Amino acid sequence: MPHITIDSFDTSKIVSGDYGETKLLFIAQDFFSEDEMLGVKIGEDTFLLQIKKSDAYWLLKHDKLTRPLDVNLVKQAIWDISIAFDLKVLNSNININRLQASLANAYEKGIEDFIDIEFPFESVSIEVGFGSGKHLIYQAQNSPTRLFIGIEIHTPSAQQVLRQVELLGIENIWVVNYDARLLLEMLPSNFMHRIYVHFPVPWDKKPQRRVISKSFLEESMRVLKKGGQLELRTDSHNYFWYALDTFLGEGISKTAIEIRKNEALEITSKYEARWLRQEKDIYDVYVTSASKSKPRILDFNFSFNNIKYEEKLLKQLPWKAVIFDDCFVHFERVYRVSQSSILLKLAFGSFDRPEHKYIHMDKNGTDYFSSMPVKTLTNHKAHLKIEEFLNV
Repeated sequence: MPHITIDSFDTSKIVSGDYGETKLLFIAQDFFSEDEMLGVKIGEDTFLLQIKKSDAYWLLKHDKLTRPLDVNLVKQAIWDISIAFDLKVLNSNININRLQASLANAYEKGIEDFIDIEFPFESVSIEVGFGSGKHLIYQAQNSPTRLFIGIEIHTPSAQQVLRQVELLGIENIWVVNYDARLLLEMLPSNFMHRIYVHFPVPWDKKPQRRVISKSFLEESMRVLKKGGQLELRTDSHNYFWYALDTFLGEGISKTAIEIRKNEALEITSKYEARWLRQEKDIYDVYVTSASKSKPRILDFNFSFNNIKYEEKLLKQLPWKAVIFDDCFVHFERVYRVSQSSILLKLAFGSFDRPEHKYIHMDKNGTDYFSSMPVKTLTNHKAHLKIEEFLNV
């Protein structure tokens, strides 16, 4: 990802303002280290840049939590800041190519877009972890009246597919660079045609990170219309048996499953082709939604009711994770923006799919910085706990 290495400098000379295409909102000092954060905005995108400090050199780079999908925005912000404050650049990997095909913004969706979204197609399918996008694009081209939502947590893969969508002129793909487990909780019930999960990372040593779980199954069955299917395809013998145990295990009252082995699909990824040459077995598991689910009503928001920053807050916040029955809250870091303003970094929500966010507080009020949490019941329960901690 884009970054520059720079000589150390007096950061007090950095002041808010407009610099090139970048609006600098604030600079914030990490309470627990010498590092600093820059809040920036380009167009409609708000995100953070990080100044990482060492004795040899400093690093100006993106912040992972707030990074926009369009990497050129990060490049532009770093470039504008370096020029505006005459930073001595020792090394850079930034090459802003304005001739490069821009991302197909009409087909890029943020997680916040799904709060009150309207689907311009009567039929919708989802692919979780589309990788190179070969299967996603094939399905979209062969079913032009159906919308395909591709969800990919790996940013370079999402960027690559967005460019292909634009170059190929495909109008029935949306790309979401986020965790599919959280997005599913925001989608309406009884609406999806199919959910594809092809060759998910096995995570044999960290099974808690697997996308397939009891809660994922429950959400999939809720969002699928009656007769719709969750389709798992894997080359992992262990994952296949783990999935079966999940789909048929304790607490699952009713399941309709079909299993196939070494079934040939119309489209084959380069990875699958390699596994087939190695004569690896491929397993398919189809789980059919057998009944109609209750509507999902998310009648709440993530506002902070008249909570303002007070200095005594920093002495009262817990800096270890606080565990509740069905959620958790963990304040991780704090950054000083001014004497009356701070930026908090925290994790919260579900134990197996936590949310990571920043909260900005000052004398005027409190808000989530950059984007709101995913609108799930668990996140809202955690949000209410956060309000209690901040309301001093």
